Amino acid sequence: MSVRKRTWISKGVEKTAWVVDYADGQGKRRLKTFGKKKEADAFAANATVEVRDGIHVADGATITIEEAGKLWLKSGDAAGLERTSLDQRRQHLNLHLVPFVGPTKLTKVTVPWVRAFQDQLREAGRSPAMVKRVTVSLGSILADAQGRGLVVRNAVHEASRARSGTKTSDKRAKAKLRVGVDIPTNSEIRAILDAATGRYRPLLVTMIFTGLRASEARGLRWEDIELGNAILHVRQRADRYGDIGMPKSEAGQRAIPLPPIVVNTLREWKLACPKSDAGLAFPNQSGKGDYHPNMVQRGLWPAQLAGGVTVVAGKTEDGTPVLAPKYPGFHALRHWYASWCINRKSDGGLELTAKAVQTRMGHSSIQVTFDTYGHLFPSANEGEEMAAAERALFAT
Repeated sequence: MSVRKRTWISKGVEKTAWVVDYADGQGKRRLKTFGKKKEADAFAANATVEVRDGIHVADGATITIEEAGKLWLKSGDAAGLERTSLDQRRQHLNLHLVPFVGPTKLTKVTVPWVRAFQDQLREAGRSPAMVKRVTVSLGSILADAQGRGLVVRNAVHEASRARSGTKTSDKRAKAKLRVGVDIPTNSEIRAILDAATGRYRPLLVTMIFTGLRASEARGLRWEDIELGNAILHVRQRADRYGDIGMPKSEAGQRAIPLPPIVVNTLREWKLACPKSDAGLAFPNQSGKGDYHPNMVQRGLWPAQLAGGVTVVAGKTEDGTPVLAPKYPGFHALRHWYASWCINRKSDGGLELTAKAVQTRMGHSSIQVTFDTYGHLFPSANEGEEMAAAERALFAT
């Protein structure tokens, strides 16, 4: 490994550069040029260690982000990722990575480079959430390339570790879920239940009182429902294309107790339910898996409009308010179920532990439950607690 100065004349002007001359792990001679000696010395020192440890990847031996992204897509396909996940990978690669940094060599990706790329995405109008998701995909591409020996560093993971060591956290900007804004109130849930009719009423009743994800409801089979024991088992889910797969995590496979309203509703629905070769509990009219937009637009939204659970979305030319469903998606029902489980004691029911709530929601960890719903758990009356402690002190 040597560092030498190179001087040459270009158009009558003397120019200088510093060249690192070395052999990589396969014994192939490599040359790398720098404008400053300290940069060349730093590279030489780092490359010496990497070559010795057998992990060095020269610029000429690596590939571009676009090429690595294509290998990443193939890896996901070979691993059996769901179509929705593969679609998201393609979108991130083709819409947000290739147009901006596709020709960049993997060895050029450093922590400062990642920061600059994120700034570039923001300046191009990408939302903070999209910037975060695309960065995660870039980190996944680099991890796949690391496994192939095409790059040594994963700058995205390095940046993430550096960020986790600071006081600043992404969670600080995340607003807490609010009842009446993100979570339906009890009166709104009653209004939805009273207004729900037709073939989507059993679906809404079930989702309200079980907290199922929409994909889990689409994949629910009659064999997963024990009406006699009032238990519903989550064993599979159906993505937006109707493809059946496992729940989001191992914790997603769970058993949920059913209240009488769900049991009675499902008993009646089972007699009228369209025949389904897959035994689905909530198929469409032809017995196939129902499409998510149909479930929302023909089930959830009409029940809200009929029940008066609405917001003003605008006005007509004559000034008449245009009403829209207050809660656009099924996740609002899942949020309500979580809050209902958490505050059962205040409603005269049996108190559930945080662990029981995590199990019913199918969260992968108790931390997910606390991060999402921790502020909804009843807190002790600290004023009364201190008063009681004072009385106990002076009583002794």
